[in-house]
Amino acid sequence: MFNSLQERLDKAFQGLKGQSKITEINVSKTIKEIRRALVAADVNYKIAKDFTAKVKEKALGQDVLTAVQPGQLMTKIVKDELASLMGGETADFNIKGKPGIVLLAGLQGSGKTTFTGKLGKYLKENQGLKILMTAADVYRPAAIDQLHVLGEQIGVDVYSERENKNPVEIAQNAIKHAKANGHQLVIVDTAGRLAVDERMMDEIANVKNGINPNETLFVVDSMTGQDAVNTAKAFNDRINFDGVVLTKLDGDTRGGAALTVTYTVGKPIKFISTGEKLDRIDLFHPDRMAQRILGMGDIISFVERAQQQYDEKEAAKIQKKIKKNTFDFNDFLGQLNQIRKMGNIKDLLGMIPGLGKQIKDLDISDKDFKKIECIIQSMTEEERSNPDLINGSRKKRIAGGCGKTVTEVNQFISQFNQMKKMMRTFSMMQEGGGMPRGMKMPKIGRR
Repeated sequence: MFNSLQERLDKAFQGLKGQSKITEINVSKTIKEIRRALVAADVNYKIAKDFTAKVKEKALGQDVLTAVQPGQLMTKIVKDELASLMGGETADFNIKGKPGIVLLAGLQGSGKTTFTGKLGKYLKENQGLKILMTAADVYRPAAIDQLHVLGEQIGVDVYSERENKNPVEIAQNAIKHAKANGHQLVIVDTAGRLAVDERMMDEIANVKNGINPNETLFVVDSMTGQDAVNTAKAFNDRINFDGVVLTKLDGDTRGGAALTVTYTVGKPIKFISTGEKLDRIDLFHPDRMAQRILGMGDIISFVERAQQQYDEKEAAKIQKKIKKNTFDFNDFLGQLNQIRKMGNIKDLLGMIPGLGKQIKDLDISDKDFKKIECIIQSMTEEERSNPDLINGSRKKRIAGGCGKTVTEVNQFISQFNQMKKMMRTFSMMQEGGGMPRGMKMPKIGRR
């Protein structure tokens, strides 16, 4: 996400490399490159011009400390202005009510129904709410079926009336059903259209007036760029929604919608969504997104995702096995599955400060996990529990069982042993020792 914009901005900052201070001459060239980068990312030219004017005003006349280079200072200024452009602070999400009501609106294909499931799962797991998802799309039977399937997957109730073609009545009846059955939150998924039209606007306005939601969210496909911003403005002028949801941020998005929708519409981005997996939803944090755009990482979001998968008892068990040097392939496979639940591995590594630029050209795929998983699953239970048993003939059998070569099996086992040794060393260091003399960090990864 934002790879092209990140590269162009990085190139713009290179113009200040080696400069001892920020001047009118060197900053003008950098500002021009930043403006070009934003326009290439599908940011409206007027917005890009206003943005760079603010950056230039803040940059000129600032003294550069000995420890801070002009390029670093400019990066800091641009980061702060990007965060401000995207809203500045994380927006509140109001779901108080008996029950609370969330209304979702947007064009067809924006990902409303999938996001309904994601939001239901997110609020169920993070706030412990009993949720009712409502299928109020009266034109697309597949949307009703899809919502019921999602409800089964995440363990959330779904309300629908297949014969009723009045979305206002369906939503109102869903709220009555929620009150009668102890649901604390109702999420209403409405119909989308292929384009903005009066009939659609009248219908969504009637639904909103009929149920008086706590939150009305406009769901927009971020891959549509500036068109998404224009559509958001048309919707907001009519129904005055509370916030925006940006979907498909993992796609080939240039970033224009994420950067300018708040500036244009005056409403905050509240959630972002990536991919089809139902746990790929995050609150939108403008400052964190600005850091990621500039390749500075997002360690806070990385830690939050890790904490969602963290099992304290399991961690203590693994720690003991590492200390006793009995960490085996079953343990490794369990840890691998926890990492996979956190999301796309390349996106995760990109959240770690300093790694984003280093890995941008690397082909890191979840398929690599499947390769490792396949090798381990080709082992017997005895071999998984006792890796030292694996000799040459066993390696040949394992390779044949998973469709890999003996060389690939050897490489994996070698890397596993290196990692196992490194984890034990770190465990010893935590108990008060330092890095043993002569000990070097092994390289873990594909060759």
